[in-house]
Amino acid sequence: MTFSGFPPSALRLYEDLAADNDKEAWRLRHRERYERDVRAPMDELAAELSTYFKESAFRESTGAGEVTVLGPVRDTRMSHDKSPYKTYQGAYLDLLPCLGLWVHLDRHGLYASGRWYPYAGAEVARYRAAVEEEDGGAELAAIAGRLEAQGFTLGGDRLKSRPRGVPADHPRLGLLRHRKIDAGRRFGPDAGLHTARAGELVRETWQLVRPLLDWVAARELTPQPRERGVDVPS
Repeated sequence: MTFSGFPPSALRLYEDLAADNDKEAWRLRHRERYERDVRAPMDELAAELSTYFKESAFRESTGAGEVTVLGPVRDTRMSHDKSPYKTYQGAYLDLLPCLGLWVHLDRHGLYASGRWYPYAGAEVARYRAAVEEEDGGAELAAIAGRLEAQGFTLGGDRLKSRPRGVPADHPRLGLLRHRKIDAGRRFGPDAGLHTARAGELVRETWQLVRPLLDWVAARELTPQPRERGVDVPS
């Protein structure tokens, strides 16, 4: 089926789930609404996005595969919060390891972004070296400035202070604090989420954030494949 938006009841489901998140409530009151009003539209959106990016130059240069839709059950093994169900519906498109595109629906609306989320300190160290480098750092600062002018927020895990050895007056201190980057835009219900316009907003966001992801990829700031029989230094 063609994606035609998320019904208003999708956002209300997450309001209700935030207040009543247990297995019995899910079985009796939430599950049917979730499958009909959240999961089905998100599956349709994911299929539409997969087709769009496969047929675009985006696919040719990144090798992007299918958009993956996440399930509703939380992994609570390492969390103090044992609520069994997520209060959002997410989907993602991986471009490289730890680099890709994200979208989720929650009670506040829709959020779409591009993400770099390294697991190892080696990638973070290479990132900071690239930001310190004059040309590369200036390029990233310009990309970040354009994204912010287009309504993006540059978030993600970052230091509260500054990296060791970096002066307080460094011109790119804000960028150097990042250990992960999530550059995204949020759209409230009035942005057309209940219509096909929601899909257009995600596609537009993913295209606009592409220069940031290209900057990361060009500098090989994602985990590199380990060759068989070859040790990779830490």
